[in-house]
Amino acid sequence: MLVLVLGLTVATAASAEPAKKLYLYNWSQYMSPKILTAFEQQYHVKIVRNFYHSNPELFAKLRAGGDSQYDVIFPSNYYVPRLIATGLIQPLDKTLIPNYDNLMPRFRKPPYDPEGKYVAAYQWGDTGIVYNTKKLGQQPASWSILFDAKNNPQYPFAMMTDAQVMLGAACAYQGHGYACHGDDNWKQAAQLVLKTKQRSNFNGFRDGVPVLKQLARGTVDAALTYNGDYVSEKHDNPQGLKNTTFVVPAEGAELWVDNMAVPAHAPHPKLANEFINFVLDAKRGAELSNFNYYASPNQASKPYLDAALSKPPIMPTPAEMKVLKFTPSIRGHDLQFVQQLWTEIRSR
Repeated sequence: MLVLVLGLTVATAASAEPAKKLYLYNWSQYMSPKILTAFEQQYHVKIVRNFYHSNPELFAKLRAGGDSQYDVIFPSNYYVPRLIATGLIQPLDKTLIPNYDNLMPRFRKPPYDPEGKYVAAYQWGDTGIVYNTKKLGQQPASWSILFDAKNNPQYPFAMMTDAQVMLGAACAYQGHGYACHGDDNWKQAAQLVLKTKQRSNFNGFRDGVPVLKQLARGTVDAALTYNGDYVSEKHDNPQGLKNTTFVVPAEGAELWVDNMAVPAHAPHPKLANEFINFVLDAKRGAELSNFNYYASPNQASKPYLDAALSKPPIMPTPAEMKVLKFTPSIRGHDLQFVQQLWTEIRSR
């Protein structure tokens, strides 16, 4: 009997031990290994990472049970209200995140989280067009690179999988602005995207780093991408991306902020909040941006940032900042309508 009691006591104590793993679900090539290693050593844990390439992919994963599998996720601004409304993320524990105050004021209570309750800004940047200048020649900084067949009648091109980004791009090209709204505007934009998809040199819907690797191989010659991903890939593969350039379309394009958040049923919420605080440290915030070539929302990191981060294409020019807009957060009828349009585009 004593053995059984002792055995039960040991088993119960073992099951109550704190977790030794932290699960991250992030964009690919978006976190400095030095930060991960430093956190593992300081907190005596093992970090396990999985990756996604679009916000819809992240959202679908969380809806399918991922909100109980991961500790920290990295959603973009316009998906944050959707995650809050669907109960897929929990409020941050600010008592564990004193470094939250290192963020620039504009990022502490942003429009997509007006109380600064659910997310902490991670990195920010813009979405533009990358293309092969040797094949397409020097093109104007315009969505016409993708949407006007006369500008590219033969070379393969790709579009993003994100419905709102693509419809916003088409809206901008049609003169309605990137952050357009309303059924009529979206319907016109959808017709243009569908027409573009049906061209013989359309190569598929692709996102992030994978499309840049295709560009380097020559299987795609024009696509949408993120400014930091482009600079990072060009740094790693200068020869493959030698004859390419990145432009912000003058008609308007996406300005985005990626954020750190804790899923609603995260396995280790305390450790997750401690990780967020760890990343928001001044020097680690600089290490992050110096690694992935994106602009930092961390004002305390500024003295430690590489000079290149203050220049285009990482830091948009004043003219580009005027045309960059947040992707609108939509719900209800608007969300359903956009999803219906996108389903029709993808199926035809």
